[in-house]
Amino acid sequence: MGIVRSGDAPVTGAIESPPAGPAVLFCPADRPDRYDKALNRSDVVIIDLEDAVAPERKLTAREILRGAIRQLPPERTVVRINALRTTEGQADLAMLTDSGLRFLMLPKAESAEDVADLQPWRIIALCETARGVQAADSIAAAENCVALMWGGEDLTADIGGWSSRRADGRYLPHVTYARSRVLLAAGAARVQAWDGVYHALDDLDGLRSECADAVAMGFAAKVAIHPTQVPEIRAAYRPTEAQEGWAARLLATVAANGAGVASFEGRMVDGPLIAMAERIAARTKAAENEENK
Repeated sequence: MGIVRSGDAPVTGAIESPPAGPAVLFCPADRPDRYDKALNRSDVVIIDLEDAVAPERKLTAREILRGAIRQLPPERTVVRINALRTTEGQADLAMLTDSGLRFLMLPKAESAEDVADLQPWRIIALCETARGVQAADSIAAAENCVALMWGGEDLTADIGGWSSRRADGRYLPHVTYARSRVLLAAGAARVQAWDGVYHALDDLDGLRSECADAVAMGFAAKVAIHPTQVPEIRAAYRPTEAQEGWAARLLATVAANGAGVASFEGRMVDGPLIAMAERIAARTKAAENEENK
């Protein structure tokens, strides 16, 4: 099957970086009544033409999105298309050509070629098959890849498993591996890594724990499947007062003493420690800006 290419589709603004903000929310493409609500409640919205839309509703979802597409902010909107080499995926691409939107999420990405074929769109590649996870390094290195995400349920199904988690909610080893592999591949390529979804909507404690891990590990964003999850994600990415204070004191000490400072509050100061403090300070500033909007 030939791949629809966007060719010389006009670019709306010089958008090269991925959408900004830690709270990313899926929204079904066939529910236009939820578009504005999702945009108002989150930092980035993924309009989903794939899993959130029943097979018999695919055509309707495309037509709905086509009608609303000019009202969607291109800097905050991602469209998840159907699998690239399927009839539905090709129809999605044909509809999106010349739409002005810049970001696509590619499900079941398995090679750098999959991503490169979608130039000039900027791609969030979803590594959710065994081949996709194993190819994460080359996928992340594709010129138009701006972020990677992983998916535990699809991966489990792909390799013939029965579950992605243990009875206590912890991930099984194959998912833990995929999560780490995708994160490291994104880091090596200097693109963002987005943490996968948490399916248990009534388990906010579990979501908080998983968000805390995502923040500590270095994921740039956490993806939600319901608006109730967004506040928990934002709270996790908001540094605590203790973290803010530690970062501010360390950076002030470094600024006052220069690179020669050897220790700070009983801990050796080096490049990585300064980088962590800078990230905390940047996230604090971003959170304050979000709160003041």
